[in-house]
Amino acid sequence: MHLVHRIALTGAPLAALAAGPAAAQSVELTITVPRLTVAEYHRPYVAAYIEAPGKPAKTLAVWYDDDMKANEGTKWLRDVRQWWRASGRTMNFPADGVSGATRAPGTHKVVLTGGRGGLAGITPGQYTLVVEAAREAGGREVVRLPFVWPPKPAAIKGTSELGAVSIAPKR
Repeated sequence: MHLVHRIALTGAPLAALAAGPAAAQSVELTITVPRLTVAEYHRPYVAAYIEAPGKPAKTLAVWYDDDMKANEGTKWLRDVRQWWRASGRTMNFPADGVSGATRAPGTHKVVLTGGRGGLAGITPGQYTLVVEAAREAGGREVVRLPFVWPPKPAAIKGTSELGAVSIAPKR
């Protein structure tokens, strides 16, 4: 059975994505972490970020084992390979408003507000939401969801480490 994890982010991330009245628009990012029946289950490290042609990736959320002594959980962030190469290696952790603990199987929602956080500086146009998951003693998966800003509902479904991933305007 797959559970969907939803994470809500508020603040600066989305305001920077659009100019004018649309800048304050909020969107919901929904990420599902499936329940897997395996002998040794570890919660996945997950990164969600936005790509646009010719621009640096903008990190929206990073879930990792933030409960380890001396911030030791960050050493495995590089296993979330595509995100790590795109923007992770330049970040300092914990990252206020972006990083948090790994999530249990289920649905997690993040609410993002235009002009803030990872969405700061984003203008109307074509983007790709990328969600990547990596799990110790497990697999890796990356889903890529093209969308338009200002946002219209869009969704995609993972096949192993991720379930449904969607983005939609928050009303």
